[in-house]
Amino acid sequence: MTRLLARLRDQHRGVALIEFALMAPIFITMILGGSELANYITVRMRISQIALQIADNAARMGNGSKLSAKKITDVDINDLFQGAQMESGGDKGLDLKKNGRVILSDVEPVANTSTNSTYRIGWQRCFGDQTSHASAFGRSGDTNLVGVGPSTALASGYTQTIALQDGATMFVEVFYKYQPLIAGKWIAEKNITEVASMSVRDRRDLTSDSSAGSAATHPDGVYKVAGVTPATC
Repeated sequence: MTRLLARLRDQHRGVALIEFALMAPIFITMILGGSELANYITVRMRISQIALQIADNAARMGNGSKLSAKKITDVDINDLFQGAQMESGGDKGLDLKKNGRVILSDVEPVANTSTNSTYRIGWQRCFGDQTSHASAFGRSGDTNLVGVGPSTALASGYTQTIALQDGATMFVEVFYKYQPLIAGKWIAEKNITEVASMSVRDRRDLTSDSSAGSAATHPDGVYKVAGVTPATC
């Protein structure tokens, strides 16, 4: 028995295997967790860039000459959303349509001669199948707003999105339901929300004939096009 115990004491075969068995779960957890975190950060950055792209393109869209205010139509807005879907990689990538919700708001002064610096949401259009998500910053028709956007930013010295007199600002909110690489609760925050805004570049036709009811050709400043369904919220 003494010789057997001595042999076991001096036996080193299998030590590396035992050490690997003890450390493998830790290494695997670190690798998987790091990969998931890196993917989450990348997806969030891409969603932020998509929001900025939508705001920038929305600020540029419209048809008209240099001598007249540009008119925007529901075709322009629908094309804008399709461009965002392509930017997300479609159904082979992030698939913004299936996993997200885009809310585009037109922010305008309540009146061109307004002296109390209040604003309204002239119109709002949405895109994406995550219809349970509603805007946290306002609805179409909201008026007498001090601004649109996260109010918490005010504490950091920033102001909410506003519009210049005689102009408009495109405010975009992009909600995305994060799709993890690995099933399970690796990332506590599964939903991503990014916002962006951009002032309209050119003079835009902001007139409205909403008073005409269903016969209106450009309710709230967006011109109707025959055969095109508005992407209303």
